[in-house]
Amino acid sequence: MFRTPIFALTLFALASGCADERQADVSRPASAPLKITSWNLEHLAERNGQGCRPRTDADYAELRRHADALGADVIALQEVESKAAVERVFDPARYDVVMSARPQSRRGGSCYGKPGQSIGHQAVGFAIRKGVSWTRNDDLSALALGNPDLRWGVDVTIAGRRPMRLLAVHLKSGCNSGRTPSDPDCPVLFDQLRVLERWIDGRAAAGESFAVLGDWNRRIAASSDAFYAEIDDNAPAGADLTIASGNQAAGCKESYREFIDHIVLGAKATARMVPGSFEEYRYDLPEDRHPSDHCPISIKVAP
Repeated sequence: MFRTPIFALTLFALASGCADERQADVSRPASAPLKITSWNLEHLAERNGQGCRPRTDADYAELRRHADALGADVIALQEVESKAAVERVFDPARYDVVMSARPQSRRGGSCYGKPGQSIGHQAVGFAIRKGVSWTRNDDLSALALGNPDLRWGVDVTIAGRRPMRLLAVHLKSGCNSGRTPSDPDCPVLFDQLRVLERWIDGRAAAGESFAVLGDWNRRIAASSDAFYAEIDDNAPAGADLTIASGNQAAGCKESYREFIDHIVLGAKATARMVPGSFEEYRYDLPEDRHPSDHCPISIKVAP
């Protein structure tokens, strides 16, 4: 197990609604490192004024500005309502958008502290820069544990001389550390762990390069974290995992110094990380004006 920073669906309609594979259509140097990012966009809705983070045209423009500044090739997304919502931030002329096939949640309910606002559908997906070849694998629907309100994982393969599997996740909230039996959220999260471990072990057994990235809702980099210890067991070989942030402190929010968003890599993917490449993107704004309650995190990997 490494903790030092490494600065290194069934077939479903995709962004075009008609294919499960995209080939490079924009010139991109084959030797260029790939920048891989995870970003929770905090209740990103399709329409202005909707959801638990109601936004205006100016707010969407601000998100687009930060998306451009990221300069990422592959972005794992969480808390987005739909493909249309994502395309308000990531220009569909420049990015393919891949969304979870999970049916719309009927959860509804009011938003905490926002009278008149209702919780919208929260989905997981990817924005993939045109010019990056990729294929889609089946969604990891088992992460929902049969609960229509839990999120599915989205699984893509970035093609090339050395393909890499990427699984975007947004795990159960409410159990960010420890494991209290009386806490109703922890048993759910640890049930999701079993599903995640099977996926990881399957990739390692197949000799694949892979990463799991997204909002884990868990401080897995903490010393002796019970959740991480169960998946980072190097069994089978290749399942020895690396947390890309290592011991680096989070800086997005002054009161939260431990990451809950993570990029976790298997042994082969770890070997491809570019030294010094892990970064937490910081908004150039006061905290109360951040366009999301999460800051993007990124790494670069060799092709």
